[in-house]
Amino acid sequence: MSTQVWQRPFGAVPVKGRGVEFRVWAPSASRVAVRVRGAEHPLADEGDGVFAATVDAEAGDDYFYVLDGTDVLPDPCSRHQPDGIKGPSRIVDTSSLSIAPGPELFLEELVLYELHVGTFTHRGTFDAAIEHLPRLRELGVTAIELMPVATFPGDRGWGYDGVYAYAAHPAYGGPAGLARLVDAAHREGLGVVLDVVYNHIGPGSEAIGRFGPYFTDRHETFWGDAIDYSQPAVREWAIQNALMWTTEFGIDGLRLDAVHAIYDDSPVHVLRELKERVPGIVISEMGPDDFRPLDEWGHDAMWLDNLHHELHVVLTGEREGYYADFGSLEGVVRELEREQPERLVVAAQNHDQVGNRAIGDRLPPDAHRVALAVVLFSLETPLLFMGEGHDETAPFQFFTDHIDPAIAEATREGRKREFAAFSSFSGQEVPDPQARSTFDRSRISHPPFDPFYAELIALRRTLPRELAVEVAGNVLTMRRGPATLIADLERKTVELRT
Repeated sequence: MSTQVWQRPFGAVPVKGRGVEFRVWAPSASRVAVRVRGAEHPLADEGDGVFAATVDAEAGDDYFYVLDGTDVLPDPCSRHQPDGIKGPSRIVDTSSLSIAPGPELFLEELVLYELHVGTFTHRGTFDAAIEHLPRLRELGVTAIELMPVATFPGDRGWGYDGVYAYAAHPAYGGPAGLARLVDAAHREGLGVVLDVVYNHIGPGSEAIGRFGPYFTDRHETFWGDAIDYSQPAVREWAIQNALMWTTEFGIDGLRLDAVHAIYDDSPVHVLRELKERVPGIVISEMGPDDFRPLDEWGHDAMWLDNLHHELHVVLTGEREGYYADFGSLEGVVRELEREQPERLVVAAQNHDQVGNRAIGDRLPPDAHRVALAVVLFSLETPLLFMGEGHDETAPFQFFTDHIDPAIAEATREGRKREFAAFSSFSGQEVPDPQARSTFDRSRISHPPFDPFYAELIALRRTLPRELAVEVAGNVLTMRRGPATLIADLERKTVELRT
């Protein structure tokens, strides 16, 4: 099959005046039909496992694919799952979405604000987040970064267990709600970066696996079966998804989750091809000091947690787990003096470093003030986690809403085992991730922002891109042009001199 045919859109795409074109990769089936408007329509075999047909249907119609006359399943590239992962797919005409153009994002000017749609507001929807955009712009944020919004099991979750990667989560407001949020952000002059997950598919992935070999046993991931990117159609599943978000929804950039768990031995790595084909900035999350995203795949930037780890250990004294190798002022200086600092996204807190703690507790306010000041004064690209602009004290806990009782129980037990050996959490009960109260406790408040953080962000636009760092005892001094930041990491005080 030619590259041009592979790259024709998968899913259900309305064709003006001609109905809807359905295209699906289903090499595990010999016959495929689409069930829509009470009738089944056979799809033509285009070769190499691809089936397609144009059918009399329109946006708003629900449909299932029927494999070999027996398996009735949602579309792996469904644009909307209004009734969750087991319900029908719904046709969406993304060409009808009205989204204002976004600002051009430059790394040297980028200030990211990471938020979880479900806990950012009491209503937990895309529309509810819109009213807070003007305040974020006034704080100095230049782009919001949405934690994953792909449809996952149940209503509550972090989003990293998405099953239908193309379908904005119905509990948040679905594709129309996401489009309204992106449009509103652009009208405020804010960019939108979306967190996407291409390293695994969450519980319920067996429905997608029924269509064909999406997964491989040649590799393993911590979260589920590894995705098989040796399959051209699976590469297209990921890359077309990235293209949909950036072209049809106007998303200005993507944050690729845990790329160290994306395996591809092809001559051109799937993540390099993604960058070559997808507009907007591409930021990778890489766990260890592995700079392939920048050096080999051409990505614009990558998350690097080392500065967070160094500051966290110095300020708290915690050294368990992955903190064991961190915690020196020399380490802080090393991280601040890295080359091409704008290509490294750093944070005082993010969803992982808060939420992956046993009780999701944040840094104490005095320690947080120091850590965030250092991050904002640095030359790296700063990311604030929701609530940091006012030293939020509400936790961000690990919450799920798995609809499979066995998976729900396994998640509970796994969470308990994960922290059993940590003395710093001894005697504390790990919150039940399935409990509604765990989700509710994670909602943030919205008091006025601390003007100190707004001042630091505003300075980033005026100070030279040069940094001098000195250490005397436990005092870290950072100088950029006429401005000096003095952070006492033992007393947990920070002073800005301009």
